[in-house]
Amino acid sequence: MNIIDEIKNIILERDEVKANELFEEYHPVDICLELEDYEDEEIGIFVKLLNKENLGLLLESAEEDLARIIMRFFTNEELIETFAFIENSIVADLLGFLSTVRRKEILSLIKSDKQNILKMILSFDEESAGSIMTTNFIALKEHLTADQAVKKIISISPKTEIIDKIFVTDDKHRLSGIVTMRDLLVCHADTLLRDLMEECDFYVYGTDDQEVAANLFSKYELDILPVVNNKMVVLGVITSDDIIAVIDQEHNEDMLQMHGVNADEEYDSSLMESFKSRLPWLVVNLITAFLASSVVKGFESTISQVVVLSAAMPIVTGMGGNAGSQTLSIIITSLARGELSLKEDFKLIFKEIFLGLTEGAIIGLLAAGVFVFWHHNLYLGFILFLAMILNMIIACSMGFLIPLLLDRLKVDPAIASSIFLTTFTDVFGFFIFLGLATMFLPKLV
Repeated sequence: MNIIDEIKNIILERDEVKANELFEEYHPVDICLELEDYEDEEIGIFVKLLNKENLGLLLESAEEDLARIIMRFFTNEELIETFAFIENSIVADLLGFLSTVRRKEILSLIKSDKQNILKMILSFDEESAGSIMTTNFIALKEHLTADQAVKKIISISPKTEIIDKIFVTDDKHRLSGIVTMRDLLVCHADTLLRDLMEECDFYVYGTDDQEVAANLFSKYELDILPVVNNKMVVLGVITSDDIIAVIDQEHNEDMLQMHGVNADEEYDSSLMESFKSRLPWLVVNLITAFLASSVVKGFESTISQVVVLSAAMPIVTGMGGNAGSQTLSIIITSLARGELSLKEDFKLIFKEIFLGLTEGAIIGLLAAGVFVFWHHNLYLGFILFLAMILNMIIACSMGFLIPLLLDRLKVDPAIASSIFLTTFTDVFGFFIFLGLATMFLPKLV
């Protein structure tokens, strides 16, 4: 029997035992994916059969819409019992899905120490490093000996997610360094933590964008990353597990926005949501298409005399668009990783100009050869060759400059870059090709 049939039978029979046994057989993510296809009432029947631990596993894995539905079926007290099995950062996310009134009610019922932690996490922007950090870490004072540190770790480790790396702080709770569990176990018992610790080179502020943390993990292959406030007090820690979801989310957002789609749209979004998400960018694309069309209209007499030009035009603009998109993808990716800036790396545009020149020459030569073979006109081939080179230079240059300029103006390069790039390659591609054709018109007729 597969998971679909098992969930269906559990709901029909209201079998509490089988409902909880399901978590021994299947991953909570798979259970969530199946539950998303059920009506709210059926979901309610299923989740009410679960013990608090399995309910916690389900909520940890649920997407926002499903989590909202699940939490509707439980009282504030029942949710608080369930939250005991869930890591604080995820509890904060779940509370964020609730109405302001209910969130405040639940927070008022939670013990003060955990309440303060949750309030702190909730105070951070949802795209910040502070919103994804875990508060289950160990931080010890630098004046402790290795023996004292190990005894403390043994006493608090059952409640802690991370014990292989320990943060060392001064008397004011400021981050001093980091020490590994291995070093603690192999050193002399009287060694002070301040003498054993290594400097912590990498950290993020709670208010930093989560993409900053993702870039540090990717660039330096980190396992954990401390999150601090402006006084260098350790607030939490981000693990590699936490950051995988962020990297995936940021990548998906960039890919969608590059193609003029709202990052919030899903494959199963409602018709109206998809309509609202896509239409504005299609209108912008239509405006830019009219701009390119107006260039073509200006050369109507040339095209009417040499009809074959209409077959070559899409090749010039299409290849320019492809070349520019290659550059654009690389630059946007590099910007997202924090590896590139307009001020420091402007000279790299000369590399893109050279690439456009060489690639344009090769592609232009191939395209020109085909058209000369078809139409037996060397001048047509020469015009196509020259137009391809010039448009490829423009495409590669704009693919480099546009995202950098947008980033400098604090506009997300992933959203608007492709539209501007298409405009440049189409407008200049048509203008250059048809302009050259007009100059050599006597040789083409």
